[in-house]
Amino acid sequence: MAADGPGPEGTAQPLEPEARTPAPPRRGRPSGAAVRFDDAQPVTVILVRHGETEMTVSRGYSGSSEPGPSLTERGRAQAAAAGELVRRVGDDLWGDVPYPTELIASPMVRTRETAAIIGARLGLTPRVDAAFQEADFGAWQGLTAEEIEQRWPGQLEPWHTRADLRPEGGESIADVGERIGAGLDGLLAAGTDRTVVVVSHAVAIRAALGRTMGAQPGSWSQLRVAPASVSIVRLFADKRDEVAVAGAPSEGWPARG
Repeated sequence: MAADGPGPEGTAQPLEPEARTPAPPRRGRPSGAAVRFDDAQPVTVILVRHGETEMTVSRGYSGSSEPGPSLTERGRAQAAAAGELVRRVGDDLWGDVPYPTELIASPMVRTRETAAIIGARLGLTPRVDAAFQEADFGAWQGLTAEEIEQRWPGQLEPWHTRADLRPEGGESIADVGERIGAGLDGLLAAGTDRTVVVVSHAVAIRAALGRTMGAQPGSWSQLRVAPASVSIVRLFADKRDEVAVAGAPSEGWPARG
């Protein structure tokens, strides 16, 4: 085997190419990534909202106190498109995101159905974690914004914008943030340099994004989380976390939603 040593001019000669020990591949930080000056690796959490349901169409407040409803046919198509985008994020879209190795769903029927469709695309079996379930809307469950305003005048807007108001028997936005924060902390504690897919809900995903950005809970409702949309947070041990924007939708992504 060749070895480094003095050459004819007294300089060290390199090893023969076949004798070199290849350096392990390392994912660099691509253009647009959050600025860091170390080699710390995060846990990447890909947040997917469930696909369309009948309640999504009617714009009812469908929370965690009832398991249903199921996805519509359109919702299943949305879930399949989201699964393909998630696969691409971990495969060939970004160079520094590992391929997903874990898939989590909230306990609701719509999220479990969405996760099953995504899992078939990724080759992963979903597990259920109640930390990522939707807000409990209490007495507002199943009602539209107009119906809530009729029965509880002046309460719905402060629930979103003041964030500490609780509907009867339900959760405040701040409550949801605490629960989601504990769930994300658990994913970080379980290990970094990996990717976890979490299928969740609009209010819950707003909370995850808002906490990661350090935004006040009263501003989280300004985030739009469409059915089957894909959002990404990257969580570091030093809490200098990153919110990432998913790549362009794959061909066939539903135009409305």
